[in-house]
Amino acid sequence: MNSRQQQQAAKDFAARWADDSKGHEKQDSQNFWHDLLHTVYGVDNPALVINFERKVNFMGEDGKKQHGFIDGYIGSSRVLIEQKGKGIDLNKKEEQSDGALLTPFEQGHRYASALPLSEMPRYIIACNFTRFQIYDLNVSDPLTQEPITIELADLPKSLGSLSFLTDLHAVAKKAQVDISVQAGALIGKLYDALLKQYGAGADKDDDKLKSLNKLCVRLVFCLYAEDSGLFTAGTDQFGAFLRGFAVENLDTGLEKLFRVLNTKPEDRPSTLQPKFADFPYVNGGLFADDDSEIPPFNEEIAKLLIEDCSEAFDWSKISPTIFGAIFESTLNPQTRRQGGMHYTSEENIHKVIDPLFLDELKAELESITNDSETKYSKRGRDKLRAFQDRLASLKFLDPACGSGNFLTETYICLRRLENEALRHLSGDMGDLFALDPNYSPVKVNLSQFYGIEINDFAVTVAKTALWIAESQLLQETEAIVGRSINFLPLKAYSNIREGNALKMDWEQVVPKAELNYIMGNPPFYGARWMTAEQKQDLLDVFGKDWKGVGNIDYVSGWYKKAADYIKSTAIQVGYVSTNSITQGEQVPALWKGLTEQGIVINFAYRTFVWDSEAAQKAHVHCVIVGFSDCPATKDKKIVYDQDGSHEVRQINPYLIDASTVFIESRTKPLCDVPVIGIGNQPIDGGNYLFTPEEKADFIRREPNSEQYFRPWYGADEFINNRQRWCLWLGDCSPAEIKNMPLCFERVKAVKAYRLTSKRANTRELAETPTRFHFENMPKGKYIVIPEVSSQRRFYVPMGYMNDTVMCSNKLKLMPNATTYHFGVLESLIHMAWMRVVTGRLKSDYSYSVQIVYNNFVWPDPSVPQHEKIEETAQAILDARKLSPDSTLADLYDPDLMPDALRKAHQANDRAVLAAYGLKKGVTEEEIVAHLFKLYELKTKEISDKA
Repeated sequence: MNSRQQQQAAKDFAARWADDSKGHEKQDSQNFWHDLLHTVYGVDNPALVINFERKVNFMGEDGKKQHGFIDGYIGSSRVLIEQKGKGIDLNKKEEQSDGALLTPFEQGHRYASALPLSEMPRYIIACNFTRFQIYDLNVSDPLTQEPITIELADLPKSLGSLSFLTDLHAVAKKAQVDISVQAGALIGKLYDALLKQYGAGADKDDDKLKSLNKLCVRLVFCLYAEDSGLFTAGTDQFGAFLRGFAVENLDTGLEKLFRVLNTKPEDRPSTLQPKFADFPYVNGGLFADDDSEIPPFNEEIAKLLIEDCSEAFDWSKISPTIFGAIFESTLNPQTRRQGGMHYTSEENIHKVIDPLFLDELKAELESITNDSETKYSKRGRDKLRAFQDRLASLKFLDPACGSGNFLTETYICLRRLENEALRHLSGDMGDLFALDPNYSPVKVNLSQFYGIEINDFAVTVAKTALWIAESQLLQETEAIVGRSINFLPLKAYSNIREGNALKMDWEQVVPKAELNYIMGNPPFYGARWMTAEQKQDLLDVFGKDWKGVGNIDYVSGWYKKAADYIKSTAIQVGYVSTNSITQGEQVPALWKGLTEQGIVINFAYRTFVWDSEAAQKAHVHCVIVGFSDCPATKDKKIVYDQDGSHEVRQINPYLIDASTVFIESRTKPLCDVPVIGIGNQPIDGGNYLFTPEEKADFIRREPNSEQYFRPWYGADEFINNRQRWCLWLGDCSPAEIKNMPLCFERVKAVKAYRLTSKRANTRELAETPTRFHFENMPKGKYIVIPEVSSQRRFYVPMGYMNDTVMCSNKLKLMPNATTYHFGVLESLIHMAWMRVVTGRLKSDYSYSVQIVYNNFVWPDPSVPQHEKIEETAQAILDARKLSPDSTLADLYDPDLMPDALRKAHQANDRAVLAAYGLKKGVTEEEIVAHLFKLYELKTKEISDKA
């Protein structure tokens, strides 16, 4: 959450706990701290961060052994809490069981001294529900220090004073990421060393690569199993096994070990050596018999495996969500060429799964555990068991699951919610364990998670990541219930299928009657970058009659497949996608048909950067769209990256709160305004375009050519004031050209260039080599609009040109334009419209005449309003002239924009807003919603007239 949201959360928290009915030390302490950590400081699962009533033993002042209970302890942040009831004086000494007189802080300090050195707290907090006293034990004499004191009512303005509650928790999370990346690097080194042993050409031999991938997966599982205690706990079983072989025998030793791990103890030969027989039965298909090959090992491999991987690294601390993706990308030849180490951050995964289902589940559990009337009753326990059953009933599908990071993180989150429920139920489990020592309280299981993935190795990695996650969460459960629960043997897991999701029947993977949620991050390939096979995939999914299928991205296939699959169900879908599917021409091409099918958008995350962790980072600009076949019962949201979440009435396919209309390509403007066209498109192979230096050299050698050079502007030249020149021979007679041999050579070069084209119409242009493919040379002054402009700029820089210059097709040209037209085009109103409906080149605006300009509804101003816009538009042009040494790129840089220019634009914005009947202070979203209404009315009016 952002700072504004956190302050509001703190205000709400303070108001809740100011209630005089709350503040009992025994009854309310846990709820108070859970509420603070979760709602104010954003800890997802506070029960897994803070422990209550931890018993400690110490020597009392009477010389006798004493014991006490720490009210609260946050190990990740090293914070000890001494909680008192509301109204208790935190500075007053109270008599203890050994006769000592201690303040709450002194009591906490005594408990802290009894903890192991590795768990000594950094901070002690004494609290009485209305006041926090914070003591830092790093000071020279903590017992004499004056504490930092925060009153409950002042918490919103003192949030930083308690930020240490979660800072170290974040550090621990980062450490887990770092360990996972280090693990990926180790496996990458091992992979490279093993690959050499498979012999020359192994990197192109599918069978050998599959053998190598499988070997790496098995080794990783064994390394993890040893460090996490799945093999013989407390021993170096796998490491000792490896060290027990000569290097030349390691391959055969591992082959035999893998067979043993796949064999039940009762089926193993009685003569099996203990170094094999002592390993547990693993099962699950991970070590199943196959034809995979293990190459001979050498000293380098043995050292990597034994010293670096086994002895020097702790595999139990990896994040299965992150490591699965790192592991798969490290061993994938294509991603290795791109720098390797690709993974989706947990933060980005939660942008999908939180609004899709996790927020609702968390709220449901909190309502149960915070209900003071039922919390300690049989009714409350029944609710917790019902909640646990609900978690176990949910089923999830990722139809482009890769290495399974969405599935793995979802499994982890569900299990942690289950563990939180079990923590409240743990006192009731003693009898169940006594009756059945094999009883497992865990109900959430891997069979609830389904995936489709085209890469066979990624399928194996996804299964392994889920097994590792299952192991880690089981250990957390064991700590809660105080009993060991068997993890091995692994359960066979066949819910992740290998195949092309766009060619598969998803019903064959999981019947839709059983499924609750679809989620994931389908592949990103733009409409112009797909292979022939991928284009055919889309045609097969959409059908040949789907209008515009040739102009939509590959990810759209997953939208259509999901839309067909969820028809007449309550299944909810959440996808990460390239932002292009919610912009420009792709919106009607994809969403018009989907909305006609009944698809409704329930939540959305507008454009943000989705980074990979590759060495060569690809900054993909993405959106997240949550949708279903029926309106969601919960509030709809648009979630903004920078501003948090906003509840809205509805979400249209442009991801704004406005009616669902589709801005389709239009050949003429809706309103009575000048027609805009593109500039000139030479298709000349660069023969007619010159830098200033090239032009000077050409004129030196061909003096008569000087009169035929014209300044040449594309978007880059216009915005950055870069000089370029065009040799324009279109109006030059044949005789004149023959008298200029260098010019004649250029003409012949253009002809030859066009003749080599694969396009028939370009070859036809070879007949007129002095002319451009497309020509647009307005007379007099005209407005120019750059086709592409940085999204950092609040206004797309537009300006005037005259007929002494030539413009490329990267500029849009508006002839017969007045300052009134300039004022409206450069206004906040037009920019807001453009930002929503235009397409983008990466994140930059790609201004489309057919989509943006021709569909824009102009105002109908009064004469004074018209004159005011002309006045403010001229003021913008005048303000630019005050900085003659600056380019438009300089002037419209948001960090450098001169104050005079900014104020001129703001005055122009107010003038144009008034012409639309809108008031100052209206938001961009409200502006666009207003324009969408005007668009509906205007198009209906035109339709009625027709």
